[in-house]
Amino acid sequence: MLDVPLLIGGQSCPARDGRTFERCNPVTGEVVSRVAAATLEDADAAVAAAQAAFPGWAAMLPGERRARLLEAAAQLQARSGEFIAAAGETGAMANWYGFNVQLAADMLREAASMTTQITGDVIPSNVPGNFAMALRQPCGVVLGIAPWNAPVILATRAIAMPLACGNTVVLKASELSPAVHRLIGQVLQDAGLGDGVVNVISNAPADAPAIVERLIANPAVRRVNFTGSTHVGRIVGELSARYLKPALLELGGKAPFLVLDDADLDAAVEAAAFGAYFNQGQICLSTERLIVDHKVADAFVAKLTAKIETLRAGNPDDSESVLGSLVDVGAGTRIKGLIDDAVALGATLVIGGQLQGSILQPTLLDGVTDAMRLYREESFGPVAVVLRGDGDEALLRLANDSDFGLSAAIFSRDTSRALALAQRVESGICHINGPTVHDEAQMPFGGVKSSGYGSFGGKASIEQFTQLRWVTLQNGPRHYPI
Repeated sequence: MLDVPLLIGGQSCPARDGRTFERCNPVTGEVVSRVAAATLEDADAAVAAAQAAFPGWAAMLPGERRARLLEAAAQLQARSGEFIAAAGETGAMANWYGFNVQLAADMLREAASMTTQITGDVIPSNVPGNFAMALRQPCGVVLGIAPWNAPVILATRAIAMPLACGNTVVLKASELSPAVHRLIGQVLQDAGLGDGVVNVISNAPADAPAIVERLIANPAVRRVNFTGSTHVGRIVGELSARYLKPALLELGGKAPFLVLDDADLDAAVEAAAFGAYFNQGQICLSTERLIVDHKVADAFVAKLTAKIETLRAGNPDDSESVLGSLVDVGAGTRIKGLIDDAVALGATLVIGGQLQGSILQPTLLDGVTDAMRLYREESFGPVAVVLRGDGDEALLRLANDSDFGLSAAIFSRDTSRALALAQRVESGICHINGPTVHDEAQMPFGGVKSSGYGSFGGKASIEQFTQLRWVTLQNGPRHYPI
């Protein structure tokens, strides 16, 4: 069992009132981590520590910030085994956590490279002798709120570019992966960023609303970023607006995967299976809607069914398990309800659907219509549905018939045809002849519609985590009307 204290001002500490909560393995029920349950005063202390550290970190030369972030990346990768040891918090496979560490380290390296790319502009002025500039400067304290499903990637993403831009950070850990999120803070602390530059707060599940509002309301917090469900994202967005804090929101998805009539079906099947079922479909980018031209739909479904037969969900410790477990039993019950609703209304259960505790076998349904909840609701599980259409325009209409707009994919041998469609898909991300699940540290990452707004990743996030200022220098006399 892992003991998980708070990280405030460079120090490991318990909650002020000594309270803790436990996170259990969803498969075995065993306690994985005992976690400090922060009070409102602890939240205040974390922001105060970040505020105190801000002047020194913001004034640090970009080369020194880069060196410290690169050291953090190296240490993160070197401690991969510690992260994998905490995978029991979510029931994920070791290979998923290993991939998380690799991409998170790349995010720190990319952020390090950005420290010298925070530039401004010289703007011509109509005032004689006036030299005008637009400068990007650090904002102050940034609040990052990260989810559990890709815990190393998304928590690191919440803090890497804010740090590169000269801000200090408070990370609010997920109640479902607190040990992993706390370990990220410790790695950054051990890498020598400095006391208070990164602070990590964990809270009991029931305390989350109060803790989040307390953090957002704090005057020292100047920016907010949140990754998670659309439901909670709306709350975070409303709170941020109430307290006049710009927010970057990356929310839910229901990714469409278009298979045109000329697609390489074998390649499409491999990408669809990976996108729909890897990590039990618990990725915001996961493929949920397989939108297939009628001409090839039967062949595609047959090939995909054969592929799914080779995939097994189970205890990650089981050598035959490929997909691992859902995050908890409740997730399985919720997703099974979506499957049962679709079947009751006439959908065909092609394969899967067996639920045992938190283990749900990969599931494919055909004949899904807009009368069924699965047509619109995000399953966030190992479930994909087949929607059939005649021709590219019909497939496009089905793809865009969703409140969500994060990731999409199009498979076609005619790349010009696919590119023309890609420009009309309502999503922040679209991959041609590749899976919907794809992330790289340097790429602009964000959604549209109910999938949020703003972009993480490399240069795209400089705008999110800096303040643009107009500064002038008057050379010589200036005429005034009075």
